[in-house]
Amino acid sequence: MMPWFLALLLCCICTRTKVSGFSSRSSIIKYHHRHTHGPKSTTSLSYAIVYPDDEPSEPIDPIALDLAEDANREVTKMMMWAEAMGVQRGEGCTLSPETNDMNKDVHVVAKQDLPNGSPVFYVPEELILSSNKAMVEFRYSDNMVEEFLLAESMEIAEGMIYSMEKESEIRHFYLMLKILKEVEKGKDSAWFHWLDSLPRFYSNAVSMSPFCLLCLPPLMKKLAEEERENVNCLVSSIKMVPFLSDLIKDHPRDICNWAYQVAYTRSIETEDGDLRIVPVGDYFNHGSEYTEIDYSFDDEGNYYSYTSYDVPAGSSLRISYADPKNPSFLMTRYGFLDKACPASFCKIMPDDVNEEMVELGYSYDRMLFYSTGEVAEEVWDVILYSNLGLSGEIEDQQALMNAYRQGDSDTKTMLHEKHYQATSTTLMEHIDMFLEELDKLIAKANTVGSERTYVAYEHPRLPLIIEHNIFVRDTFLNVRNRYFVESDTNWIEATRVTVMECNDEECAQAECVQDLEGNYACEGGLGINEDGSERATSKDIIASY
Repeated sequence: MMPWFLALLLCCICTRTKVSGFSSRSSIIKYHHRHTHGPKSTTSLSYAIVYPDDEPSEPIDPIALDLAEDANREVTKMMMWAEAMGVQRGEGCTLSPETNDMNKDVHVVAKQDLPNGSPVFYVPEELILSSNKAMVEFRYSDNMVEEFLLAESMEIAEGMIYSMEKESEIRHFYLMLKILKEVEKGKDSAWFHWLDSLPRFYSNAVSMSPFCLLCLPPLMKKLAEEERENVNCLVSSIKMVPFLSDLIKDHPRDICNWAYQVAYTRSIETEDGDLRIVPVGDYFNHGSEYTEIDYSFDDEGNYYSYTSYDVPAGSSLRISYADPKNPSFLMTRYGFLDKACPASFCKIMPDDVNEEMVELGYSYDRMLFYSTGEVAEEVWDVILYSNLGLSGEIEDQQALMNAYRQGDSDTKTMLHEKHYQATSTTLMEHIDMFLEELDKLIAKANTVGSERTYVAYEHPRLPLIIEHNIFVRDTFLNVRNRYFVESDTNWIEATRVTVMECNDEECAQAECVQDLEGNYACEGGLGINEDGSERATSKDIIASY
């Protein structure tokens, strides 16, 4: 095996061509995005991290990486390694570590104004970890006997994954295996310094204590259980791989779990289905409302990232990890709470969801409560459909489906107004029940919350869970306050209100606007009878502005 320092020296020599290639390749970025900005010449990497004066002492653990949760991340050495291995950056971006917290959060920021289309990072293909490349590495060999043994070994490990119906996770399995084999090589691994820069502490579902799981609301608990089932399956399969050492498989630091975290939180999926981890390119944080970074791969597999708009100095440079309207998934998988999420799942989880409900929009990314207090149309449609089925009003239920399929908004509106009282009551009962459940979960979490030392060592993820539950609670309260205002609300306090007018037979929505003299003029509603009396026997404000 070639010593790592010799490989590094050879890479430095070869990098010279890649350095000049970065300047010329930046024209590819300019061409695709029609920009004229970019580094005029190759610049060396710079970063706001202090260089260590002395080499750390050798760890007692035979594993070269210190994977303790409080271990410091060696980000500076990683950046030195990256430069030597051919990684290049455009001018004006750097890594910004939280140096007072063991580099727990290190991310990319703009240190100067970056015009739209500015190159940020170039990473050569040979440095990128890939599920496709890992499959080739661990399934095939030039030696026929060795390849037969490899195929036999991997068939057993993969068989366990298939037996648990987790075949969609095969790609992550091979990424995990690649990471573990490189950890096993220690300082001889070409990726050692990158591995040594990665997070050790996570706050996602895989890292939560059993008590933390008891403090999760239903959807997040369901997602957390699925995630933990997932890691148990893949780790069990990893332990069936004979060419991975027992020291790695059974290490007290749970190295296999750590490899799972790396594979699932740092990989990106390409159009052809490959999962890739791009060293240095994996340091972008997540953005919900908008993202500052676009990225692409050229035909040779080299990675390019560039700004997606004019970015002011001091801004974080971000990509999107997943659907921004699902903060529970982001926290379950990645371990952070994104308060910029514009909406979240309404938490309506029927025991039986049929095909027509799915057609109407029943899914986690469409059944939404918005942070503004608005309710997605799909929520109203699914509740109405469900209520009509429960009450046996099959004719109206099918009329709703037909109106949806034909795009007949008038008929849909008529059905919603006709059944508004029942629909709104169902929604309000759901909101009140869920708010009560959240209050209980918050109280349960707070039973140990006062013991800060205990929380820090036994349940360090608990404060984030409480914060998540309060965030969801605030969203539900916004919805309740928007649609279910108390009956004694003073209309004069609002300039515009939406009113639901009802009698014993039907309901209709009215929009009322206040004039300069304080009087309200309304359009819609049930109207008046022939004798001039109002048809509505009740009027409820469902929104005020």
